[in-house]
Amino acid sequence: MMKTRTKEQQVSTSVLVIGTGGSGLRAAIELAEQGVDVIAVGKRPRNDAHTALAAGGINAALGTMDAEDSWQQHAADTIKESYYLADPRTVETVAKGAAEGIGDLERYGMGFAREEDGRISQRFFGAHTFRRTAFAGDYTGLEIQRSLVRRSEQHEIPILDTVYITDILTNDNRVFGAYGFDINNGTRYLIHADAVILAAGGHNRIWRRTSSRRDENTGDSFRLAVEAGARLRDPELVQFHPSGILEPENAAGTLVSEAARGEGGILRNALGERFMERYDPERMELSTRDRVALAAYTEIQQGRGTENGGVWLDVSHLPREVILERLPRVYQTLMETQMLDITREPIEIAPTAHYSMGGVWVRPEDHSTDVDGLYAIGEASSGLHGANRLGGNSLIELLVFGRIVGQAAAQYSANLLAQTRSADAVAKARGEVDRLLTADGEENVRALQRAIRDMMTECAGVVRSEEGLKQGLARLDEIEARMKNVGIHPDIAGFQDLAHAYDLKSSALAARATLEAALERRETRGCHNRSDYPQMDPDMQVNLVWSPKTGVTREEIAPIPEEISELIRDVSQEGKLVE
Repeated sequence: MMKTRTKEQQVSTSVLVIGTGGSGLRAAIELAEQGVDVIAVGKRPRNDAHTALAAGGINAALGTMDAEDSWQQHAADTIKESYYLADPRTVETVAKGAAEGIGDLERYGMGFAREEDGRISQRFFGAHTFRRTAFAGDYTGLEIQRSLVRRSEQHEIPILDTVYITDILTNDNRVFGAYGFDINNGTRYLIHADAVILAAGGHNRIWRRTSSRRDENTGDSFRLAVEAGARLRDPELVQFHPSGILEPENAAGTLVSEAARGEGGILRNALGERFMERYDPERMELSTRDRVALAAYTEIQQGRGTENGGVWLDVSHLPREVILERLPRVYQTLMETQMLDITREPIEIAPTAHYSMGGVWVRPEDHSTDVDGLYAIGEASSGLHGANRLGGNSLIELLVFGRIVGQAAAQYSANLLAQTRSADAVAKARGEVDRLLTADGEENVRALQRAIRDMMTECAGVVRSEEGLKQGLARLDEIEARMKNVGIHPDIAGFQDLAHAYDLKSSALAARATLEAALERRETRGCHNRSDYPQMDPDMQVNLVWSPKTGVTREEIAPIPEEISELIRDVSQEGKLVE
């Protein structure tokens, strides 16, 4: 195929939103409702954004079930569960704004589960003091995404579904737009914008087993932000979900909802032992996400795992009707992927990379970054979750900061006296696409991506050590050297190969940030397990901030307000699922 330059389309808007999941669409809706010109772009169809996979629920201290609940208690639970690495100002903003976020969804027509008298139902989820998780079956994220897509259509927000953004364009540390291409036909896009909102997810796809699909959460947000001049915070803090399926290969890492444990599922190793007795004899399978993941990992590492390197999760002792009523999505997933009837047979699972709790460094009040006019929200950002995410908090974060950042970007655009552009920045972005399209090296992009995933799994998985992390950095050096010799081959099916080349660049940057920060965090805290530093270190109660120029630096955490700190206490876990 000839690799001549395809046509380039110029588009202008006041605010560009990169990413069409929950956070991106919520920000776009806020802008449209304020009458501000906005365009949203995504590299996968809007109806199938990653948000649609979220099963459990969405948190807000509505008090519909437990009247004594409060936003202060929600904030206290969030900070405690973060192992004191969450930013208290960010936490307060989310907890205070949560009820309004639920109200927004109701306004958009979202169908929540309700009590007989019409109140929104709320259930225990994670280490919450009270019942504060609203839900819609076991497909809450899908229902939220549908509601936001519907609202976007009502406002006629232009959404470009197949545009891959390669660069955020800046001039003198100020955003002026972005550059990208259409994944299907290669058409280039030069988008001029006063402000850019980055909502393109996290980096958990850089591990071998992950709950993300093949082309999402490859670290795009991290690379785009860093190359524009922003920094990352706590990239090493990645939540591993205890239960991802192992087969088939193309579905490895797909989640089995923790509701399976919550409803009475039992975990056994290959010897048939109920191994949680060793790790948390009181809570057993209802222990925290990080503990169950560590327990399963340990069993597998010590040779008590299955032949495929997993453990068994068994719900077959539960009544069939309970499984079909309470775990319909789990039942359907295993039938579709493995033809496995979970009412009769156990499920083979292993820990899977699930959620980036760190992300782009942002200010707590408006999620602005080090670059003027650039904002980051959702899993792309950092500040709320610390070292362990409170179950149900990610979905409410999208709504609260989607609204706030939409307003902030609108104000920034309105106050801009002039937008100065840089022909050099555009030429550089355009030139890199040209270079890759004519790259005819011997290295296969997908093979290198796999090499990163294998390296991260082996060197920076559930348990890390100095030796392993240094080995990972050495292997990454070799992979980056090979990346200079890739071959790109657009074909009749489109420009996926070019997209994968940029995914690879993003993954390499995200991997380096993660390895270097994980090396610096010489302690065990929450999701971050160091075999050589098994204790929590009070001196490490800091955020680690990374950039290619400065490496890893430490950032102090703001003090916790007294009205929140006095509510931090151990939560009784009796009879409830902890994540």
